[in-house]
Amino acid sequence: MKLFRNTLLGATMLMGAGTNSAWAQAAADGAAGGGTEIVVTATRRATSLQDVPINITALGQEQIDRQRIDDVRDLADFTPGMTISDTGPGSTGTIVLRGLNASDSSTSGASYDDALGMYLGEVPLYYDFKLLDIARVETLLGPQGTLYGLGTLAGAIRNIPNRPDTNNFGGEVHSRLYAKTHSEKAGYQIDGVINIPILQDHVAFRSATGYYYDPGFIDYTLLLQTPGVSLPQPSGPDGVTPSDYAANLKESKDLNFEKTITTRNQLLVQFSEDLKVNFTYAFQRTKTEGGQYNSNGVLGTGRYESAARYIEPVNRRAHLGSMEINANLADFAELVATTAYTDVKSVSQSDNTDLLLDLDYGYEEFPAFSSWNESNDRRKQFNQEVRFVSTHGGPFSWVIGGFYNQLKRHRDYIEHVPNHPWVEFGTQPNPDEVEYASYTRSKVTERAIFGEGTFRVTPEWQVTAGARYFGYKSRIAGALVVPLIGDPVSPYDLPAAGGTAKKSGWVWKFNSSYNFTPDLMLYATYSKGYRIGGPNSVAPCPNPLPNDPDGDNINNTQLPCGLPNEVQYGPDTTKNAEIGIRTQFFDRRLTFNFNVFQIKWDGIQTDSATLNGIVGITVNGGKAKSEGFETSFQASPIDGLSIHGTYSYVDAKLTQDVPGVIAVNDPAGSYPSVPIKLDALAGDRLPGSAKNSGSLGATYSYPVQEGAIVADWTATYRGSVVTRLGWDRAYGDKLPSYVLHRASLTYEADAYSIGLFANNIFDKYAVVSVANDRSRVGLNDGVLLRYYKRAVINPRTFGIELRYKY
Repeated sequence: MKLFRNTLLGATMLMGAGTNSAWAQAAADGAAGGGTEIVVTATRRATSLQDVPINITALGQEQIDRQRIDDVRDLADFTPGMTISDTGPGSTGTIVLRGLNASDSSTSGASYDDALGMYLGEVPLYYDFKLLDIARVETLLGPQGTLYGLGTLAGAIRNIPNRPDTNNFGGEVHSRLYAKTHSEKAGYQIDGVINIPILQDHVAFRSATGYYYDPGFIDYTLLLQTPGVSLPQPSGPDGVTPSDYAANLKESKDLNFEKTITTRNQLLVQFSEDLKVNFTYAFQRTKTEGGQYNSNGVLGTGRYESAARYIEPVNRRAHLGSMEINANLADFAELVATTAYTDVKSVSQSDNTDLLLDLDYGYEEFPAFSSWNESNDRRKQFNQEVRFVSTHGGPFSWVIGGFYNQLKRHRDYIEHVPNHPWVEFGTQPNPDEVEYASYTRSKVTERAIFGEGTFRVTPEWQVTAGARYFGYKSRIAGALVVPLIGDPVSPYDLPAAGGTAKKSGWVWKFNSSYNFTPDLMLYATYSKGYRIGGPNSVAPCPNPLPNDPDGDNINNTQLPCGLPNEVQYGPDTTKNAEIGIRTQFFDRRLTFNFNVFQIKWDGIQTDSATLNGIVGITVNGGKAKSEGFETSFQASPIDGLSIHGTYSYVDAKLTQDVPGVIAVNDPAGSYPSVPIKLDALAGDRLPGSAKNSGSLGATYSYPVQEGAIVADWTATYRGSVVTRLGWDRAYGDKLPSYVLHRASLTYEADAYSIGLFANNIFDKYAVVSVANDRSRVGLNDGVLLRYYKRAVINPRTFGIELRYKY
């Protein structure tokens, strides 16, 4: 993968875990006192949230709608212990749970994460499908390797859709119109849901479709008029004169806009109450043309301005098709069999100029030099799961099953150098002006069997144990070319190189809970989670290695490729111990949940770089620990009023030194220079997550005629975040904490609602992540670097919202 050439030697890994919160739909539906139970299926059984003996949050549909939680990026405000840096619509985003992350922060986010399981219904897929017509979102906290396995090293997020109804015709139309400070256009959203019973009691169709347009607020003010001809820095590094600007540069506004169309369609065939088959097809496409970041004042750019030389479009789309069978087997067990196929594609372009200047090829001698890259990444995933869940009753219950998953990835990557002066540089011309190109193909196949058993020793006391055996095999192949030195233009003209790896192992779980009263439960869990290894997206080095100065077939820093020990990486594991309580009092007018946890992380999958060409890869190394507590409450002191809050404290840090994984520019040398690598040290805080976070809100409902006026206010707090390991000695940042406020005022009737809303009411400016580090600012042979970027939150947004149900 060329990631490291874009972020330049970051030390990382990515993962997540869970939290503990029970205020959800009750905050909305239970305002009249007594609350409303949320039923969850995280344990593969339908159970009241307050009766689940594990750490889990659940957000109900009412809260999702009322808080305008459109996709996964909005979940962190309502899930203690979760940190999500909103880096815009160009990716799904980076999710960090309980601090379990060691990577440098990023302004581009992530479109894939194999440490955190994300599900749409029963289908695992890391993608930001809009939360349209979603019954609830369940976040399982801590390792979930026993029942869920795939990618649940730290936890799982389950988006549970509403299912077709075979008896009632109905639907909903919803729209939103809003303005955004620092943006020149209005934003809008329109969506609808329809449920059609086709054959009473037997067949029904349900469709949810929406279109989202967010106007964006980041202006690209230093775009090149004619790449390779226009001067990127026409007046030198100190600023740009009006005449030089008019001759070379141009501006495009609000380029981080979002255009998303999404649809999910379900056909339910119910042969009987004992046999149901649900077919699902979902599709989503998102387009944008810029990142959600500023350039830290480079050449006079402001808080909501980028200094990129090129627009940076991203076009993402996902297809999902699945079949789910539910069958009652003689009242002894329930069979759930799911088969799914997903196809995710992302095509993107970005400014590549600083990268090539930093590689010290002498490109800065050409004043009009600039470069852009394009990436085409595709993931095809096929998975099947069959599980049996006991329904026979009695003190012993069980779940057993098998799982199969195959993930194929194909990535093409190209770097262009427009109007490059080939003759002057003594390089080889090519019609597409390609400086570098590569492709990689990989396939990872995983198989697993799993089971859990629960024995109820007494009506109040239960004990659960479970295990999962997994095995995987990965294969990678690819090639690369550097046409400037005489290689073919296409990497497909060269023979592919590659390799294979495999691994197997066990994970387990022990859990117990005791109900002192029907309203007071104590639970404890000790569990292990895992993340499989796999191939790095880097083309393997040719053998023999050309231009090898030492003749040892290892070292050629000008050729980006992976050596045999760099093309694969192994699994990592977590061990989690936690204890918690769930309480509810006064006929559920007050609920309070609290837990403490400790997670030990071993064999950490960490971002590194190849010896040749400094290409980003993943390696294993180091240990870390995360410990803390999470709490939540929901209270209805009087009829119509609900008060809710969350708070979490997470102390996540390395517990072992990791040599040479933090790369910085040598401050003693002239820029550019060969990066030096610093050690990560035991005690270093893990980056990317807040040590303290929380929320506090209130909802008040006042009856008016046949409906009610509902007022809602919520404040969310995100504590400080560090951007890399050893941030204080490795030119990183400690991003300040901030508080955001949101509110709405809505009239709700049985069939319709209309309301006003506002997010970030006080137009708070805050930085949520950065790209690269402060050792890469300043001049590179007279060229002002634009490497360092700062992703920022959305400014104040306010508008009107309408909803009609039929």
